Amino acid sequence: MGTHQISSLQTLLAHLWRSIIRNRRLPEDQETMHRFPIGMRSRLRPPLPLQYFGATVQLGVVTMKVGELLMLGLGLGHAAWQLNKVIATYTEADQLLGILASCSPKFSVYGNDFGWGRPVAVRSASANKTGAKTTLFPGAEEGSIDIEAFLMPEILQSVIEDAEFVETLTI
Repeated sequence: MGTHQISSLQTLLAHLWRSIIRNRRLPEDQETMHRFPIGMRSRLRPPLPLQYFGATVQLGVVTMKVGELLMLGLGLGHAAWQLNKVIATYTEADQLLGILASCSPKFSVYGNDFGWGRPVAVRSASANKTGAKTTLFPGAEEGSIDIEAFLMPEILQSVIEDAEFVETLTI
């Protein structure tokens, strides 16, 4: 895409989006959207006090037709670049639009020990899971990310059998 600004997280989110949509086998002219939280903490003016504990996020949305999302010539980089562009447009002015609480791979969920030892897995509750939803947590190993995907059983099976998707992941 001619840029070094696309993060590995944006690339991972784009890869998941493309894989799920490809395996849903939707018509090329159908609109698809990816909704994701955008961290606003560093964008707020005035900045939040250091003692502030809580999520400060906005909901980012990228909408594309299925054909554009999956087009061979554009590929994963194009989808990741679209996510990146939306994230880059959010400023402190957007703080008035509302707030969304969600999870992020920046939260140390494996660092919690309530007396039983470190967690071996982390899962979110069933709330707000419709259609296709992914939740990302920092993995148990340094630098890794755990992905929880809520998909219809037939879509999940198709994604698991998708060689293009599976060859890029470590399970």
